[in-house]
Amino acid sequence: MANDDAIKAEGIVVEALPGANFKVQLPNGYIVTAYMAGKVYKSRTRVLVGDRVTVVLSPYDLSHGRIIWRTDVRKAQNPSADEN
Repeated sequence: MANDDAIKAEGIVVEALPGANFKVQLPNGYIVTAYMAGKVYKSRTRVLVGDRVTVVLSPYDLSHGRIIWRTDVRKAQNPSADEN
């Protein structure tokens, strides 16, 4: 499978599962099981319930995905927080 076949979607983490797996709710209401990608896992990025994440889904199985990015919600809500 080529990398351009993958489907990118943003969602919100609704549940943390054992083994760095998460339940992520997509904007259309679907809930997928996602694991952390190697780059995210190696950099020890904390993913918590309520975080907004970017998930890559395989076109063959839309119920499983890989978390490739965690959006910093605090900076998105209050952009002037960095200017102190």
